[in-house]
Order: sequence, then structure tokens, then C-alpha cells
Amino acid sequence: MVVEGSMTQGAGQGPEVRTATLRDFRVPAYVYEGVRETGRGDAEASDTAEASAEQVVGQRGAAQEAGLGQVAGQGHVAAQGQASASAAGQVSPAAGRAPVGGQAPVGGQAPHTGHAPAPVHHAPQAPTRLAAHVPAQAGPVERPGAATPAPVQPQQPSAPRPMEQPGPAHPVAHAAPARPTAQNAPAHPGSAGETPEGYTPTERSLPIINRGDTVQVEVREMPEPPPAPDADGMGPLYVVGDVHGYLDELVAALAAEGIIDEDGNWSAGNTRLWFLGDFTDRGPDGIGVIDLVMRLSAEAAAAGGYCKALMGNHELLLIGAKRFGDTPVNSGAGTATFQAAWLLNGGQKTDMERLEDHHLQWMARLDAIEEEDGHLLVHSDTTAYLDYGDSIEAVNDSIREALTRNDADECWDLFRKFTKRFAFRDDSGPAAVRELLDMYGGTRIVHGHSPIPYLLGEVGSEYDGDDDGRPVIEGPHVYADGLAIAMDGGVTMAGKLLVCQLPLRN
Repeated sequence: MVVEGSMTQGAGQGPEVRTATLRDFRVPAYVYEGVRETGRGDAEASDTAEASAEQVVGQRGAAQEAGLGQVAGQGHVAAQGQASASAAGQVSPAAGRAPVGGQAPVGGQAPHTGHAPAPVHHAPQAPTRLAAHVPAQAGPVERPGAATPAPVQPQQPSAPRPMEQPGPAHPVAHAAPARPTAQNAPAHPGSAGETPEGYTPTERSLPIINRGDTVQVEVREMPEPPPAPDADGMGPLYVVGDVHGYLDELVAALAAEGIIDEDGNWSAGNTRLWFLGDFTDRGPDGIGVIDLVMRLSAEAAAAGGYCKALMGNHELLLIGAKRFGDTPVNSGAGTATFQAAWLLNGGQKTDMERLEDHHLQWMARLDAIEEEDGHLLVHSDTTAYLDYGDSIEAVNDSIREALTRNDADECWDLFRKFTKRFAFRDDSGPAAVRELLDMYGGTRIVHGHSPIPYLLGEVGSEYDGDDDGRPVIEGPHVYADGLAIAMDGGVTMAGKLLVCQLPLRN
């Protein structure tokens, strides 16, 4: 007997109350009970074999512990309520020891009551969740000091599975519990047993998709976008002279050339269209003209062509009037203002009222000079472009930078230079044209600004409504030894708004 509170135990003697060790926490055989009806026989045989092995190991342990009778594995629960010692037909010598605290008899052995208990068969139960401990099997409890029950020979289970006897190498070896095979294991992934072939461990079973179950689609490389067409692949080139707010005349002239349809939409495909400037002033709807040109630019680009515009002296005048108003500027003739000059040159109050920021931004970004198919396109018939750069790019950049600086005097000087005219009309005209062509390229210069009636000397002022003095304009005017083409048909003096294809046919 161990003294209470003692720190040592006798040789081979266990404590009265023992804490379960790792070997006690094995999966009880009844977990596999009733997993499937078809596997019940195998499970029973496995449990019986396990109980027999347990009994043998317990006896050997008791002998090695000097016959003190404490069997290792106390608290282990036998499956299906059967006596684990019944398979071997022997009773542990320590069976007479009274269990402590209501523990079940060692090895699951039932107490002797004078006759052999019959084997108990339970109905199959659903597998239960494995707990951290194994509960003791319910049954009669032996009282301390009770008589030792006589050995009882229990009934042998039918057709027990042969069991391999444990060897002497390890006195505490335990027989591993039998596990259901893949044929007996349920399909649920939480059940014991090996998973079926091809099973995906998800919450619900998903079908296995084989190569033949899907549609095989050939993936082809995306073709590279076609290169942008060069000048040779573009459509015909058209130019438009000064419009000066005459929107209806512009629509009629564009429709006559097939550039727009009856609804005013772009219908010319990859045609190239250039406006030579002066969209506002003198006519009734300058802002309407700007809106039309901006819209056609987007539609032409979507169709593979383009619609572009140059800056005229009247765009510079409208920008200055809006930005500077009555701010005095230095001019060669004295003090002047953009507002006064704008009104003097046909400025329309309705245009100013409808002028918005996006109109101003669009005008301020326009180029002043361009070259297309050997034609040097400008607005004014002047050599003032030479003052702003020795290349087309330099001229356009210099003018945009001057407008960006927003200096009233600098903008006025720019407007004044591009208001000059008739540089190509006199005897010195061909030389002036060649100077520009030599600097910027091209074989002919195409301009607006100066109305053809002015160049011909037929009128010296705006049309006054007299039919006898009305100029007759049939088309562009070619002069300066054939080096210059004038495109302002004098629409402000009851002339003609010109839209012509280049090169000229005759």
C-alpha cells in the first residue's frame, strides 16, 4: 500500500487513480460499428481480435510487475459491450481488485454474478465524433472489499479472425485497430478509410472533368492591326476658302462636292479636307461654322480621313477681343484695342455671346502653315511667316507659344502681321512665293484672306448690294506665274464660297 502523499511508488505498483496516457486515447472499435451493414462482420471480428490482444498484453504486464495485478490500459472501453477477456478465455489475476471511483472493470470484464453473461449485440449506430477521451462503459460497479468473483468461461464469438500473437520484444505493444477498407468505407470524406480514386476533398462531391468532357477551342493569335495608311493611301485632297460665318453657303458647297450628306454628316470616307481659316465675322453664324468644323473633324477621323483647319487673322482677332477687350495695345497708328478692331472688321455680337472656352481652346491650337501633296497651305498672302521660324514646325510652335504667353502687345503684333496682304500680286509676287516655297517646301502656295475680286482689281471694297457691281467668281484664282492659288471667293461681297479639289483640274 502506498502512503498518501508519497512521492514514490513501489516497484511495478501503479497509483490508485491514474491519469490516462497517450496509449489510452485510441480510437475505440465501436466508432467503426455500423459504418455500413456490409462491413459489420469484419468490424466485429476486428474488435474481438483487438480485445484478445489487449488481454494478452495486460497479463504479461501484470506478471512483469511482480504479480501486483494492475493491468496496463485501465479505463479502455471494449466495443459492443462484450467482455474483452472472452476471446482468450482467461481472467486477469487482478480481477479481484476493486476499481476506484466507479471505474469500469479492467479490460472491460463483467463482474461474476454466478452465471456467464451472454454476449450483447447492439444495433448499428452512426459514427460519432471522436472525443478527447473514451467514456467508461456503463455497468455494475464493484464495491471495495467485495468477494473476488470466480473465473467464468465466456462464450466464444463465432468464427473469430486469427490473431498474430504478440512477441516478447515490447511488453506494452498494442494491436492497431482495424480500419475499414476502401470497399467498406462510406463516400463521405469525413468517414474512415481511404478516399476513392478521383475524389476531390470539397464540401460536396464535384464531377471529374476529363478532356473529352469539354469543348476544345483552338486559340489563334490576334492579327496585328493594319499600319496607318500613308499619304499615297489617303483619299483626295480638298481645300475650303474663307467662310466668315456663312454657314448655309458652307453646307451647300460641301454637299455639292459629296463631302457631307443631306443631314450634314461626313460622307467622304478617307477624304482629306483643309479649311484655310477665317471662320467668323461679317457673316451671321460664325460659331455655327466652328461647331460644324469641329464635328466634321471627329467624323472624318472615324471614317479614315481627316478634316483640319488653319488659323486665320480673324481667329487671332476674336481670341484677342475675348481675352483683352478694351485693353490698350501699341500699334503703328497709335493706341488701339482688340475690341474696337474686332467690331471694325465685322465682329458679330451674337458670336461673342455664344463663344465658349472650348471654342477658344480649339482656335488657339490651330496650325498656321502646313504642306500637303506639294501644296504649301497658308491663310494670308504674306511673307510674315518667315519671321516665326525656318520650318513649318517652328512657325506653328512659335505662334502657339505667343498665344500661350497671353501678352496683349505680342498678340496684337501677331494679328497685325497676318492681316497684311497682296504680297504675291505685283511683279515681285513670284519671288515672294519662291522664298516661302524654298523655306518650307512645296511647289505651289495655296492661300485665302484676300478675296479674289480684290486680287483682280474688280472691286475695292465690300459688296454694297448693287447687282451691277457684284463680282462673278467661277473658281480659284491662279497667279504669280502659276505659283499661287487664291481660294477666297469673296462670299462676304456676294461672291462664291469655294471648295476645291487639289491639284486643280485645269
